[in-house]
Amino acid sequence: MKFGIFYEHQLPRPWDKRSEKQLLDDALDEIELADRLGFDCVWEVEHHFLEEYSHSSAPEVFLAAASQRTKNIRLGHGICLTAPQFNHPARVAERIGMLDLLSGGRVEFGSGESSSEAELSGFGVPYERKRDAWLEGLEVVIRSMTEEPFSGYEGEFVSMPPRNVVPKPMQSPHPPLWVACSRHDTILLAAEKGMGALTFAFIDPEDAAGWVNDYRQTMAEKCIPVGKVVNPNLACVTSMMCHPDERQALEMGLEGGNFFGYSLAHFYVFGDHHPGRTDVWQEFQEKRAEQGFDPAVQLALEQEKLGAKIAAGDHAGLRGAIGTPDQVREYLERYEAAGVDQIIFVMQAGRNRHEDIMSSLELFGTEVMPAFKEREKANAGDKAASWEAIIEAAMARRGPDPAPLAEDYVIRAIPKKLVEAGVGEAFGVSEKGLEDVAARTAVGSRAEGDGIVG
Repeated sequence: MKFGIFYEHQLPRPWDKRSEKQLLDDALDEIELADRLGFDCVWEVEHHFLEEYSHSSAPEVFLAAASQRTKNIRLGHGICLTAPQFNHPARVAERIGMLDLLSGGRVEFGSGESSSEAELSGFGVPYERKRDAWLEGLEVVIRSMTEEPFSGYEGEFVSMPPRNVVPKPMQSPHPPLWVACSRHDTILLAAEKGMGALTFAFIDPEDAAGWVNDYRQTMAEKCIPVGKVVNPNLACVTSMMCHPDERQALEMGLEGGNFFGYSLAHFYVFGDHHPGRTDVWQEFQEKRAEQGFDPAVQLALEQEKLGAKIAAGDHAGLRGAIGTPDQVREYLERYEAAGVDQIIFVMQAGRNRHEDIMSSLELFGTEVMPAFKEREKANAGDKAASWEAIIEAAMARRGPDPAPLAEDYVIRAIPKKLVEAGVGEAFGVSEKGLEDVAARTAVGSRAEGDGIVG
């Protein structure tokens, strides 16, 4: 089983002009440490307008910065919004290609739809059509990355003439594809499309086992790959903080994990949000007070409940991977037994402190992760072999690629189009003028304004 770390770039109010920069600087330090410790992937989300919950609107910029601070860790878009109203497919392909080159071929390309009113209506994406828009945009992105040249597309959400989209990614034919999954049906969708499943549902290990089985069975029976390769992987997220003292671990991570869930639900389920004015952190604190929540009492209860369950032979996780190294190890071994391919840790949440994240990464990376890594390496060959026939059958179901671009397709410069249309004189250009420009620029000189339309 592999391990990743996940960033929403949460920033509870209040903040000042330095807060966002400090947030990003801290995250880059954490990723650099994770890389040195041997973590497999960093996942960065794309969200817009979700104050406090996520200040991460340009993941490609952040991941490019991370690429220059690291050597081995994979750089995951977890996720990129591919509905064309959010991001034009050509621009996504260009950014993925550039990041893959800058990082030496370390990109994981996750995509998704979004389901928040703030984002969907902010970019004009109809809620009832968001999945169709996601898929159409994704298909055009993949073609833009792999066709040379891209032969054009006319669709409902995007139309684009033939162009050669550059740069191409270093990984061939394209980086591994993933899709965000928050429900069981999207796990099945990932399998049907031959994509890795990024499950952001905080499911327990025993539930994950069922999802793993359903994912594999669906891929075996129904997969028609959306890409040119299949990525048979299922990843799960969980909170994590690690400390030799259980109570200290809970103090480090429990409140942040709770705020993560509350702020997510504020934007996606129950909230009324006034842009620039709503204080989600304050509402979170008030709701807790209304429920009689006392942090000290909650910590004691967590320890008491966990101790009672362990004494009874029940090792169910009550707060994700927050605890001592032994508790974290025991919890994660259940995901491993369920067949999960990667665990992604949510650590930067709420007001969790940078220092605590760094110490937790260090402790986990030195005392817990090595044994998992050894088993993952030893079992990699068997895992690949177990998927071989399924992937071969899926690729056989995949239809042919689009027809290549006609050889006589041409893009003419605008001044030349004006001349051919017989309106060149109105814009001060002529066929002879264009020929003169070609001749002069070929030898490094031209008369000012010769045949050039501004």
